Amino acid sequence: FSVGKRVVFLFAKIKSGRPDESGPWRIAPAYGGTAMTFSAQIRQAVEPIWAASMKHPFVKGIGDGTLPLENFRFYIQQDSYYLTRFAKILALGAAKAPDIATTNQFADFAKHTYSAEIGLHEQFSKRLGITAEEKECFKPAPTTYAYTSHLYHAGHSGHLGDVIAAVLPCYWLYAEIGDAFIDAAPEEPIYQEWIATYGGKDFQDRVDEQIAHLDKIAAAVSEADRERMKEHFIISSQYEYAFWEMAYRMETWPIPLEQ
Repeated sequence: FSVGKRVVFLFAKIKSGRPDESGPWRIAPAYGGTAMTFSAQIRQAVEPIWAASMKHPFVKGIGDGTLPLENFRFYIQQDSYYLTRFAKILALGAAKAPDIATTNQFADFAKHTYSAEIGLHEQFSKRLGITAEEKECFKPAPTTYAYTSHLYHAGHSGHLGDVIAAVLPCYWLYAEIGDAFIDAAPEEPIYQEWIATYGGKDFQDRVDEQIAHLDKIAAAVSEADRERMKEHFIISSQYEYAFWEMAYRMETWPIPLEQ
């Protein structure tokens, strides 16, 4: 796997199916005299962060099967908390949508998060022996709490473009990881299923839909809006890396309290 080759491929893929260079979804000025979509520009900006995510031992451990299940068990509990908040932000996007068709689409995004991703996590929870008592007593780790708080802030303080910019790194990075590991064959069946979920066409189609929405909005808003949206995207990308690290180290709050 070559990160550089993957980025080139992604930029080409972003442009596929979109209007040509003179179309309304292009943002200028662009890099090197060639117009790029807004999504391609912000993806380029976070390349060092996403490259680090690809190399993180938690991510690599899923691909080669060496990640201890206790770390993945910790991750599933944290990610289940995250995804319930993620779905609510998508529902907020539905409320902020400018037309009923987009409202319906974002409501479907929220429903899919519940039925597909959260449903998969519930299956994993049973197989990993996560008890009802553990779920009831669960407390998010610092990184999980901070990341979801960032999503709430971006969503409630801005428009639909802010919502998409904040949630897109989760969608897009997971699709890249799933695609990169699609031919991997870890012995652990849970890791095989996780890779198949995010490396599949259905998930990639949803990523493409979010990218298209973001580019369309970016072309219509002010430069200040685009800069704010870019910052949301960068911060979420940083938190994606931090989330792997959190799960790998099984992060806890610095000062433990008696329950």
